[in-house]
Amino acid sequence: MTPECNNLIARMKAMADPEALAGKARFGINIENSFGLRMPQIRTLAREIGRDHSLALELWQTGIVDARILAPLIAEKKLVDDNLMESWVADFASWDVCDQCCINLFRHHVNAFDKVTAWAAREEEFVRRAGFALLATLGVHKKQELDQTFIDFLPLIELYAFDDRNFVKKAVNWSLRQIGKRNKALNTVAIEACERIKMQDTPAAHWIANDALRELQDKKIIARFKS
Repeated sequence: MTPECNNLIARMKAMADPEALAGKARFGINIENSFGLRMPQIRTLAREIGRDHSLALELWQTGIVDARILAPLIAEKKLVDDNLMESWVADFASWDVCDQCCINLFRHHVNAFDKVTAWAAREEEFVRRAGFALLATLGVHKKQELDQTFIDFLPLIELYAFDDRNFVKKAVNWSLRQIGKRNKALNTVAIEACERIKMQDTPAAHWIANDALRELQDKKIIARFKS
């Protein structure tokens, strides 16, 4: 590692918080090779560093969880290519790293929607999660995207609603909820998808559909569409 990266890792280690690390474990986060830094601490470091793609690549290679959460915050979006995305997604071993990469970096890539389809089809738990976490993130941030784009992803959500692995089913549910909260038309088709998912009659499908319906049929959500 370069001296800059070594110094940064030393700083992060000095900021280690054993209590935060224990809290992360309770939320199902893989705390192996982690300092337990909180997101505000990591975001503060990112603002201080600014964009530094070479440093982001070095941080990722350390394998340290906190460094891998910081990496997408300082990576140059225009330098992110297919090789980097495939390399990083193959390294995912915890939902926090997966989600932060999707939220802070991968959603900006021109082929982000294609990655949803490709990664959802992969068997690895955190690669499949990445596909649906990315879809959920695009549902939040792609404000001008056509409704049809998201309608076309509902069959994919339904297809993998059988997967009862905790971090997969939660991401499938997340993507369904985010699509259904975009507007009234998508809310309607997302609720219809929930009903079809329930008919699959598996524990994962029931949980995904029922949990999504609680939010998508919430009076506050419906009222927002009417305003």
